[in-house]
Amino acid sequence: MGTDFVMERAPELPGSDRTYQIMFGGVRRLINRLWDLDVSGLEHIPKEGPGIITPNHLSFCDSIFVPGVLPRRLWAIGKGEYMDSWKTRHIFPAMGMIPVDRSGGDAAAAALDTAAKVLEGGHLFMIYPEGTRSRSGNLHKGRTGAARLAIRCDAPIIPVGHQGTVDIQPPDSVMLKPFKKCTIRFGAPMHARDFGDPEDPRILRRFTDAVMFEIAQLSGQTYVDEYAGKSDKPAPTAVTPVPTKPGSPNGKAPEITLPPGRRQPVGANA
Repeated sequence: MGTDFVMERAPELPGSDRTYQIMFGGVRRLINRLWDLDVSGLEHIPKEGPGIITPNHLSFCDSIFVPGVLPRRLWAIGKGEYMDSWKTRHIFPAMGMIPVDRSGGDAAAAALDTAAKVLEGGHLFMIYPEGTRSRSGNLHKGRTGAARLAIRCDAPIIPVGHQGTVDIQPPDSVMLKPFKKCTIRFGAPMHARDFGDPEDPRILRRFTDAVMFEIAQLSGQTYVDEYAGKSDKPAPTAVTPVPTKPGSPNGKAPEITLPPGRRQPVGANA
């Protein structure tokens, strides 16, 4: 992977310019040497301006591999519990992590306000739409935070699907296993306005569902219409997703299947 990296300095935003440049410079070199990376779709990353990166979430090392292959600097949401450990409370914020209280409320709203500043400054921001790691291996129902940011900041969402990170770092494992394959696919940018009037609050759910279906196509996961949690298990009645827009291998526009009760995006199957 020989993509040139652009270091965007932003002293007014969370994180340390110097720490990010040093740390992720090392990360990029390390992952290229120790793992077999198969990366596609980087042409979908805007060369400048805002973008919301939305990957599936299976392992802690997702937060290393996805930013590590991007051509631009990234800020990201991270669980507030990282601030409770001496090992992570300083280094993660220095890398641009914005801690969020996942119980919701004012603390969560404050984190999204900070994320909006990142996007309004013309930078990339990463958020896991599932909200937490999937323990089942399925792709779970997305939360609407990314859609809210996309509408608020008029920023595109770039869906991301990856495979292999669980093999590299299994659940609850601290060590990363070297010399394994990791596939990362970036999808085409998605805009809220393509799914209806952004002022309509129903667009949040409709747009989020469409993003999750795109992630499912990129990751190869099975989609289940329920939120992820520590007790999630493989669902025997899982819904297998199909593409949310024309472009199937046979050249025909596929039918769009959305979770029960969801409306299709404007212009779907037209």
